[in-house]
Amino acid sequence: MLEKEKLLAVLRLQKTKAVGDVLAKKLIVSTGDVCQIFKEKPLTLQKINGIGTHVTEQLFDKQNITLAEKELDYIERHKVSYSYFLEDDYPKNLLECIDAPILLFKDGNINLHNERIISIVGTRNMTSYGSGFCKELIADLKAYNPIIVSGFAYGVDICAHKEAMKNNLQTIAVLAHGFEQIYPKVHKKYIHQVHENGGFITEFWHDEDPLREHFLKRNRIVAGISQATIIIESAEKGGSLVTADIANSYSRDVFALSGRTTDLYSKGCNNLIKNNKAALLTSAQDIAKMLNWDLPQSRSSTPKQQQLFVELNETEQKIYDYLLANRKQRLDSISFDCRIPIYQLSAVLIQLELKGVVKPLPGKLFEAV
Repeated sequence: MLEKEKLLAVLRLQKTKAVGDVLAKKLIVSTGDVCQIFKEKPLTLQKINGIGTHVTEQLFDKQNITLAEKELDYIERHKVSYSYFLEDDYPKNLLECIDAPILLFKDGNINLHNERIISIVGTRNMTSYGSGFCKELIADLKAYNPIIVSGFAYGVDICAHKEAMKNNLQTIAVLAHGFEQIYPKVHKKYIHQVHENGGFITEFWHDEDPLREHFLKRNRIVAGISQATIIIESAEKGGSLVTADIANSYSRDVFALSGRTTDLYSKGCNNLIKNNKAALLTSAQDIAKMLNWDLPQSRSSTPKQQQLFVELNETEQKIYDYLLANRKQRLDSISFDCRIPIYQLSAVLIQLELKGVVKPLPGKLFEAV
């Protein structure tokens, strides 16, 4: 927690309209401390590149002091948790982004020590195709125990939050407004559950409204706090495509769910893939492989076969080792990765099932026992 004087200075800096997060960091670094900014003479500050009279006039606007004092009072009275970008508890991934907020407010049971953080976003008009894939994806990701981040909006966002909670995964909702309200209002019923399974973060003061420009600012946090951003359904234009562009600008991995060329809410994802702005997403394993996630059972570089009282031929051993290392896999994935034709693979899988070392699962999935 910051000292009262320092937090007040940070809030004053946040409230200065002419100062964005990039310029704010430059001021802090140049002066050595956020409090020192307001102790310097305007002419001294104007020697810093990017700081002119317009900026210094706003920096020393007395109205900003009054507003900052009110927000500070609210923070103290309501015991609002926050993270300052120079403190150890600031999100590690977000710290790497030049335009990340200098101050983030937090509410709930957020634990960012888990390095496996992914953002899942998409259209507000999610179809049954997108909904089904989102549910299956998060269920399959459960084994890797990631944090699921989204924007608490209609459609894909709220689906991702709900499925994360259903699978006992931590979920973080990034808000485009302050904590005194919730948008959309219909999602108020999920507040308590999200608090229990993660929480909310925002850069906006407690009484700030969900303005259009706030959603665009919110998107950079969604993209920056995560290792990767997943787009599940989008029209040719939409906020989730902006999030994908931001993630690309941060050199983060982006995945997109493809769909039929005639489907309205697959066009945005298809274009991302076509233009090499996103990797094709077909399963949870695509994410795990790209991000080098290992399951606890398969952390060694060479998978170890369990002690079996059965003999396996070369082909059977190859398939068994593959499933042991990669967990649940579809029939076509096994065929492709093991380079075994499906007609031959089906017969071998039956033999492995009879020997008790492989079991079939719904959806043409197979898993090593």
